[in-house]
Amino acid sequence: MIIKATSHARAGLIGNPSDGYFGKTISFIIKNFEASVELWESPELEILSSARDHSCFESLDDLAKDVRQFGYYGGIRLLKATAKRFHDYCRENGIELPAERNFTMRYTSNVPPQVGMAGSSAIITACLRALMSFYGVNIPEPVQANVILSVENEELGIPAGLQDRVIQVYEGVVFMDFSKEVMERQGYGNYERIDPGLLPPLYVAYSQNLSEGTEVFHNDIRGRFKRGEEKVVNAMREWAGLAEQTRDLLLAGRGAEIGALLDRNFDLRREIYEMSPGNIEMVETARRLGATAKFTGSGGAIVGTYDGEAMFAALERELAKQNVAVIKPVLA
Repeated sequence: MIIKATSHARAGLIGNPSDGYFGKTISFIIKNFEASVELWESPELEILSSARDHSCFESLDDLAKDVRQFGYYGGIRLLKATAKRFHDYCRENGIELPAERNFTMRYTSNVPPQVGMAGSSAIITACLRALMSFYGVNIPEPVQANVILSVENEELGIPAGLQDRVIQVYEGVVFMDFSKEVMERQGYGNYERIDPGLLPPLYVAYSQNLSEGTEVFHNDIRGRFKRGEEKVVNAMREWAGLAEQTRDLLLAGRGAEIGALLDRNFDLRREIYEMSPGNIEMVETARRLGATAKFTGSGGAIVGTYDGEAMFAALERELAKQNVAVIKPVLA
C-alpha cells in the first residue's frame, strides 16, 4: 500500500513579516501548486532522489541553471531532516515506533522555487503527514507547525517563522496571532480559520526569472528589532494591526475594502527593507494597472486584489513582459 500525502504553496495575505516578531498575519493556501510525498513499507529505509536531486547535467550552463533554481542541496535533506525530527518527537513524547518497520519514500513538487511560496516547507509538511499516517501517530495541528519549524530552524539551520507552517498544516485561510504573551503561555499562537468565500478576487504573480527571486539584500531586520530600533518595532506593530483590520473587514463582509491595507503592508516594508529592482517593478506594474500588490513572502511573488476580468487580463499581459506569471489562486 502506498501512502500519499500532499501540501500546498502559500501566500502571506497581510501582516508579514511580523509573524517572526510576535505579530499577527493572515495567510492562504494556493492549491494550484503542491508538494507530495509517497511512502511505502520496504525491507530497508530508503529515500529516493527527485529531479532536483540529480547530479548529471547536459552542460555547465545546465548545472548553473539547476543551482540557481534549486540551490546546492535538493529535497532529500528536507526528507531526512523531517524523518529525524519525527523520530525525536516520538521519543520525547513516549511514542514507541516499531524498529523493524521500514519504508521507502520519494517526493515531487511543482511549487515555483525561490519566490516566497514556501516550497521547502510544503515538502516538509507533506513528509510529516506521510510519516504520521504510516506509523499511526497523531500530532495536534499547532504542534505539527512547531515540529515543521524545528526541522528548518534546528535541523537545517534555515531561518524561518511559524506563518508558513501554520497555514500549510491548517490550509484554507487562517488569521494568526503570535503575540508574545500567547506564545510564551502555550508555545504556539492562536489560529483562527476564515471562510475563503469572504475574500475578494485575488491574483498571485510570481517571477519566472531564476536570478530574481527572494530578496537578496541583507537587511538585518532581526538584529534591528532586538536592538529596539524604533522604526522597525513600530513597523511590526503596524503590520500586526493591518492583519487585525483585514480580519475584521472580512468577517464583516467587507472584503472589497482590504486592498488599501495590502498596499500599505508593502509600502511599510519598503520603508525599512532594501529591495531588488525586479521585485519593486512587479509591484509598481500591478499598481499602475489599478490592482493592489504586496509580497506573498520575502520577494519573488506578489498578491493583491483586482477589479474585473479586464484588469486581470492586463495584469497577465503586462507582467508577462517581465517574465512574471499571473494566476487566480485556488484556495479550497
